[in-house]
Amino acid sequence: MTDTAAWRALTVEPILEPELPICDPHHHLWQSSPEDQYLLADVLGDVDCGHNIVSTVFIEFRTQYRSEGPEELKRVGETEFVERIAADSAGGGHGRTRIAAGIIASADLLAGAAVARTLEAHLAASPRFRGIRHPAAWIPDAAAVGMRIAAPEGLLRDARYRQGYAQLKRYELVYDAWQLFTQLPDVIDLARAFPDQILMLNHMGGILGTGRYGERRDEYFAAWKKNIAAAASLPNIVCKIGGLGTPRCGLGWSDLPRPPSSQEIAKGYEPWFLHCVEKFGVHRCLFESNFPVDRSSFSYHLLWNAFKRVSAGFSPSERAALFHDNATRVYRI
Repeated sequence: MTDTAAWRALTVEPILEPELPICDPHHHLWQSSPEDQYLLADVLGDVDCGHNIVSTVFIEFRTQYRSEGPEELKRVGETEFVERIAADSAGGGHGRTRIAAGIIASADLLAGAAVARTLEAHLAASPRFRGIRHPAAWIPDAAAVGMRIAAPEGLLRDARYRQGYAQLKRYELVYDAWQLFTQLPDVIDLARAFPDQILMLNHMGGILGTGRYGERRDEYFAAWKKNIAAAASLPNIVCKIGGLGTPRCGLGWSDLPRPPSSQEIAKGYEPWFLHCVEKFGVHRCLFESNFPVDRSSFSYHLLWNAFKRVSAGFSPSERAALFHDNATRVYRI
């Protein structure tokens, strides 16, 4: 992933409300090569910006899988990798933020009930393991919006996949759902079929705003609003507010001569955020960074300034829920 540090440095702001506690419930870590990595020093370089980032949650990124052993246990290598980083962070020598205090890893739910072996191995690998994400994003015109799609069409309705999904509740694990807003009916059907399973909706359902989705923005925004309302009617679905920094969302921030201000970011987020909060309520919404993916559009400190701006009209208890308490409750931190 290309680092845009020099470009990001063109827009710098004072930190708003630096004492407000934050749990960032969505960031990645990986190590592909010395030139392509995001490790403890890198994430600390982002979170140590003046905001009060108390803890974070790692979200799977298909990295550091085991190279040997049973196929169904190779993904446990990612949890082992992140656990080492989390333990190093928790040791107290790297500042106050507990990096990867919760770990969402990967498991192949298409294994059906046999996925229990993988889940148990994750649990044995880290006391911080809290759930799994098995990406299901699919659209027929993925290349046209700049996406690489690995999931098959209709994955969330697959009977075998749902047999695997059914194992999560047995271990009190969270399911982080990553799909596109066009697939929200499948997410809703899945959550309705398993009402006792917590389903965390990543990135407000998966926004698209380029290609035909940008050309017909009003139409697709209306469809997204309808599906978000339907998802919010199910009490076991929780919604992460974030992810608009990726180019496929169509905000165009990464193409600007300098990064947008936090006021501009807040303005971009406002219609999406307000609709999610209206439908889900403040106790089922939580702000996320989606870093380092979203840093193609802005710095970490600007994003959290923007979240503070867009939520300025909410009460102190409501903002505590959005910034910290909901994340620590759901992920048991």
